This record gives sequence, structure tokens and C-alpha cells, in this order.
Amino acid sequence: MILFLFEDDFLRNALEAGTIAAILAGIVGYFMVIRRLAFAGHALGHIGFAGATGGGLIGLSPLTGQLLLTVVAAMGMGALAHRMNKSDIVIGIILAFSLGLGVLFLHLYMHYAAQAMSILFGNLLGVSSHLIKLMLFCCIASLLAIGIMARPLLFSSLEPELAEAKGVSLPFISTVFMIIAAIAVTITSQIVGVLLVFTLLIGPAAAALNWTKSPMTGLLLTVILGIFIVWTGIILSFVTDWPIPFWISTLTACIYLLSMTEK
Repeated sequence: MILFLFEDDFLRNALEAGTIAAILAGIVGYFMVIRRLAFAGHALGHIGFAGATGGGLIGLSPLTGQLLLTVVAAMGMGALAHRMNKSDIVIGIILAFSLGLGVLFLHLYMHYAAQAMSILFGNLLGVSSHLIKLMLFCCIASLLAIGIMARPLLFSSLEPELAEAKGVSLPFISTVFMIIAAIAVTITSQIVGVLLVFTLLIGPAAAALNWTKSPMTGLLLTVILGIFIVWTGIILSFVTDWPIPFWISTLTACIYLLSMTEK
């Protein structure tokens, strides 16, 4: 019945891009939840807004500008967050400052304002084949990096003090992971925009943690939930003509609430 989704190029591209984003966001989001970095992921999305709008001022594409600034910010967060007792306050200040920068960049380059809505809320139905290839490359590279550091990453996420005592470099693990998170945020924001990136990055993982016990099962369920949310959101948007980000955020909220009632 859903074969009609593959008849049009723009819908097929939307499904492909959404699947890539759901897989990467799900796996990265799972670790962000157990590492208690959900707020940092939210902040990276807003930082990406400043990067995307600032890219227009210097002749870069929104995606390039967004990726560059989020990676730089992620490196700073990863290197310093483990030393700061009030990291949430610092991240919150960075978040607010980044939004202010984004507004300033839009003011300085008004011709770019038309693309601001796409950056803020995503444009899944406008994803190009070139962007899908770039997203796929970033996704594969990020997942390979997570696979290489999976054991120390999981160890340091669940038992940071013990991991450090066993010789795991917490600053290194944190910095590398935050760089991967920046890539995931950039990719995911192409689907739901920087304002709703928190939804797809954290929602499925939080629900999966309520339903599962082991990390492997949790990761698998997170990815399944993410793909289900994206595909269902696209179908419902096609049927109702309501925005895809609305359906994605609504489905995510419903699934998380359901997981809380069965916890």
C-alpha cells in the first residue's frame, strides 16, 4: 500500500534521507541519553542555526556552515564538560548566544531570510540526491567511529569513575563522541530543523530505555522507533498535508508517553 511513496522522486528522497537521519540520530541519541547530554544535543541544534546563517555571509552553503560551527562547539563541550560542575548553565548560555548570532546574521544578510524557515523547521521533501549521498557518507563514517570506540564509550557512559580508574581517557572519549553528535545533529536537522532536532535525537532513545534493559536491545529498538516515526510522519503528512515536523514531534511524544505508562 505504501508503494506509492516510491513513485515520486521527492518522496523517495525524503524516505531515504529520513531513514539515514533516524539511524544515526537513534544510535547517537541513545548514548546522549545515558550520558545525560540531552541538553547539549539541544544546544548543538541552536548552534547549528548560527552556523547555517553565518555560512551565507561568507559564501558557504547552510549545511557546510552548520556542520563547521557545530563541530567546533562540540569539541569545546567535549573537552570541557567533564571539568565543569555547572555545565548545563554554560551550555544554556551558549545556546542563547548562538540564537542571537543567528538573528544577527540574518539581519546582516537579508537575502538569506527565505531559507531561514527551512533551517529552523527542516525541508525533508526538498532533499536532493547530492545531499542524501553526503548524509550517507557522514552516517557511515560516524557509525564506524562509534563501532571502534563502542566498549570504552559504553563503559564511560555507565560508570565514568570506574572507567577513568581503568585507564579510559574521559576527555578524549567525550570529545570524539561530541563531534559525532554534532554530525548527527546536523544531519537530523535537515529533516526536522534545528528547533525540533531534539525530538528525533532524544525521543526514540528515551522511549527505548524505558522498554529495554540491555544496551544492544535498546539501540536496536531506538533505530526501529526512529525509522517508524519518520516513515509514518511522511505518510501522514502526505495524507493530511500537514507539516512533517509536526507529525514527527507528535508521534515521538506519543511513543514516549506510552513508554512511561508501561514503565
